[in-house]
Amino acid sequence: MKVRRYNYSAQFEMLSDLTDRLQKMLLSGQYILTKEVEDFEISFAQYIGVEHVRGVNCGTDALILALRVLGIGVGDEVITQANTFHATVAAIALTGATPVLTDADEHSYLMNDDQIASAVTHRTRALVPVHLYGKPTPMARMLEIARKNDVAVIEDAAQAHGAKLDGKRMGSVGLLGCFSFHPSKNLAAAGDGGAVATNDARLADGLGRQRSLGQAGQNHHVAVGYNTKLDAIQAQILQWKLSKLDEWNESRGRIAAWYRERLRELPISFQSTSAQELHVYHLFAVRTDRRDELLAHFQRLGVDAVVRYPTPIPLQPAFADYGWKAGQFPVAEKLAQELLCLPIRPDMTVQEVDYVADCARSFFRGTPSGEG
Repeated sequence: MKVRRYNYSAQFEMLSDLTDRLQKMLLSGQYILTKEVEDFEISFAQYIGVEHVRGVNCGTDALILALRVLGIGVGDEVITQANTFHATVAAIALTGATPVLTDADEHSYLMNDDQIASAVTHRTRALVPVHLYGKPTPMARMLEIARKNDVAVIEDAAQAHGAKLDGKRMGSVGLLGCFSFHPSKNLAAAGDGGAVATNDARLADGLGRQRSLGQAGQNHHVAVGYNTKLDAIQAQILQWKLSKLDEWNESRGRIAAWYRERLRELPISFQSTSAQELHVYHLFAVRTDRRDELLAHFQRLGVDAVVRYPTPIPLQPAFADYGWKAGQFPVAEKLAQELLCLPIRPDMTVQEVDYVADCARSFFRGTPSGEG
């Protein structure tokens, strides 16, 4: 049996309505920041519960523009976590600011808020929590630290479309929320895309200028900006998919519950959950000290499991100049050695989950391949 990590085509059933819209748009000759982009921005803003959304080219650009619109740059510090995707820290570095890392929490795999207050200095301008794997980061304590120190909170919600904490959608809690619409995401374009969300009209205007070469009107450049706009075709696709997002997230949650039930007696652990959250399971991570062996076992049996992220940020060659050392962020390093992400897709069947669970049991119990 083959259990795929992705099945993009399953999201494009009943295509006729979408293809009719795309054809009409293509024939119109209007392609840049069109009504389709504006319509999606309005719809996505309403969905996550903010006043403004500005679409950009990708999730990395969303983070860069969020930092830029706050005037963050050389001489400033931005605090984030050591166990995240490269883009979170790269965006900080690309503005000229200095990334400051905290270790991960042992159970949630999210930013360890016990370390935030001691990481704040007079140069700190922002905190960037990452809602990793689709799990909302607890925000109350972080927001209080930010308020006391007059620093901004920028949510990296690239993996958390639709996730909630205490009834609020992730991306709506901080001053700015950043999203990616990469094809792998819960809300996925058929290409790349990103967005920044905010309730601040002034920041929304600034984001609009930053994404359009600093323009405040045609050929009137009031800032040195970027050329990073959400493509109109991708906006049309995202608008079409948005109405299906909650249903797909519910499916992910159901599949995650199947996994937890079927794997609970094995010597593995899971990312913690709480009653106050809606985890949307962009990824389903399991933890074991035999990770690499288990991955090889899955691959032999056709299960498309994957390691995210095998080398933590502090040990990446790209960030060598910051002087981070092995052992400085022990939880992040341990997670990088022990976490394995199992296939999870909205269209997965219970038979596929059962097969993955059977493969896991055969590994830990030493029974023949693929047998429980």
